[in-house]
Amino acid sequence: MLLITCPYCGPRCESEFSNGGEAHIERPKDPASLTDAEWAEFVFLRDNPKGLVLERWNHAQGCRRWFNVARDSVTYEILAVYPMGSPPPALEPRRYV
Repeated sequence: MLLITCPYCGPRCESEFSNGGEAHIERPKDPASLTDAEWAEFVFLRDNPKGLVLERWNHAQGCRRWFNVARDSVTYEILAVYPMGSPPPALEPRRYV
């Protein structure tokens, strides 16, 4: 079980949170102009890297606020927590074979 540090409430058990998927996905400026294939790509296709991932999390059983987490997808280690709207921290991606 992960111990996630909510930037507003402090450290809490993972069971209090909901993962919102990949962070920093920009909505298309003119969604009506997208083809069905382009819209499907925006809605469904996400990166799934081995190593550093940037995710959105919601403190669903606490303050109910959203924030971003930098996490290692191999070790599950949380490398950084930062507020929504902030740029991601400068982190070196780890190399896995």
